Order: sequence, then structure tokens, then C-alpha cells
Amino acid sequence: MSLLDVGKLALITVTPTLLGTAAVYGPRLCSAIARAWADRRPEEPRPLGPPIEQLAADLRRLLRLHEALTYSAHIAMRAHRLWAVEAAIAVRAVEAAQALDVPHRQPERPGELTRAELAALLHGLADAGMVLPSTVGHFTSDGRL
Repeated sequence: MSLLDVGKLALITVTPTLLGTAAVYGPRLCSAIARAWADRRPEEPRPLGPPIEQLAADLRRLLRLHEALTYSAHIAMRAHRLWAVEAAIAVRAVEAAQALDVPHRQPERPGELTRAELAALLHGLADAGMVLPSTVGHFTSDGRL
């Protein structure tokens, strides 16, 4: 028996074991390589919220809606609507303040800002460069009627 025949016999004997090992440990090896490849690349910065342009457009729309509601409906009909619009304004204003690094109080619940805090926050956003309507409107006291 020659050395070539011994090599062929060894290859035939070891091949099923190598194939079984590749089938069992191959997926683990591939996932480990994929994780290492992903960890090698630096994370791209991701925004915390919606784009500032969208926040500004939403705030302008909500402020116009608030102004229209203030002067349109009967007081009993507009009370709940005004509170809901003011809560939405407060949520968007806080998001915009976070995006522009404007100092503000972080409310525990959405819409919890008082009238004075909300007006001050909107004026702070305008001072930071956000284009908002010139009149903020008449907010209800403590966010409710």
C-alpha cells in the first residue's frame, strides 16, 4: 500500500466527521464573525426624535389650530379640545427644546406644563431660531378650563 492510498483512506474516513462538525459549528462561527464585523464599524448617530423641520411645522399648525379654537366654538364645546391641543403643543415643544438644547422643565406626564411654562418654552424656542407664529394665543390656566 502506497502513501497515496493511505492518504485517500484517511480522507474518506475523516470526511463525514468534518462535514458534521461544519454543519453543527458553522452557523455559530458565521454569527460570531457577523457580530465581530458589526462591532468593528462605528455606530452612526441616530436622531432622538423627529426632524426639527417637522417639529416646527407641527408646532405652527397646532398653534394656528389653538388660535382658531379659541375664537370659534362655544366654551363648553371647546374646553376639551383646547386642553388636548395644548397638551399636543406641550409635547412637541418639549421635543423641540430637547433637539435645540433649550433649557426647560421635563414634565412627568405629557401636557403637564403650566400656561406660564409653556409660553416661556415657546418664546425660548423662538429665541433659539425656530420660526413660530408671532402670537402664542391665550392658553388656559394650568392646561385645563
